[in-house]
Amino acid sequence: MGQAYEEFRALHEAPGCFVMPNPWDGASSVLLAREGFKALASTSLGIAFAMGVPDGRAALSREVSIENAAMIHRLTGLPVNGDLEDGFGPSPEDCVATVEASIAAGLAGLGIEDTTADPANPIHEFDHAVARIKAAAKAARGRILLTGRTDNFLNGRPDLDDTIRRLVAFAEAGADVLYAPGLPDMAAIEAVVRAVAPKPVNIVFGPRSGVVPLAVLEAAGVKRVSLGGVLYRHAMGAMVGAARRLKAGDFDIMAGVPSSAEITALLPKLG
Repeated sequence: MGQAYEEFRALHEAPGCFVMPNPWDGASSVLLAREGFKALASTSLGIAFAMGVPDGRAALSREVSIENAAMIHRLTGLPVNGDLEDGFGPSPEDCVATVEASIAAGLAGLGIEDTTADPANPIHEFDHAVARIKAAAKAARGRILLTGRTDNFLNGRPDLDDTIRRLVAFAEAGADVLYAPGLPDMAAIEAVVRAVAPKPVNIVFGPRSGVVPLAVLEAAGVKRVSLGGVLYRHAMGAMVGAARRLKAGDFDIMAGVPSSAEITALLPKLG
């Protein structure tokens, strides 16, 4: 068992809640590591948008996605959870191949969604979704932390009962962490935590009803908070704001911006 996996598992077993932000490139990775986070995760949205393709539509390959997550680990030495979409294929065997490739790349964890990459039918049928997680969990056991994820609420299916049914089944199939992005409010988050206990729950940012302090999520029993594409979109928002000021003739846009020397000092030395 790898050190990164052991460190990542220990974070999930320790008391309290931890934040796992999502860098998308080398600079964002080393800057977040400098700020003292204990684990990081990749973001399919950040990779996809940086490459000029839509997120969640099978536009990224297994190789590109895993290499991005592996780069984050190499640069920071931190445990890294790979945001690996639907496991890069519809079958349980596709999910197993993704688990094996993630282990070989040194990742500490990975997430597999029940999405299909087909907008007309975005979520796998229940039994098939569970079979995919069961196969992935068997391959992952004791070597990498598996997050079982259902994307009902991101795909026009705001059915909390079915979401909980899926997460409970994923937990019973062997997923180590459970995750349903887009939950509407704290009541839904609390219901998910209760349903899958004692297994840990990941929440992205917070409920859709509005941002809440980390202490509120921790009190609800949430173990891990990731940010998905939020930091990437925040960076794009800062760029748009700077662009509008530049267009208006205002060149005073550098306040708080890391220097190139500052970032370079955090990167590995060449030669």
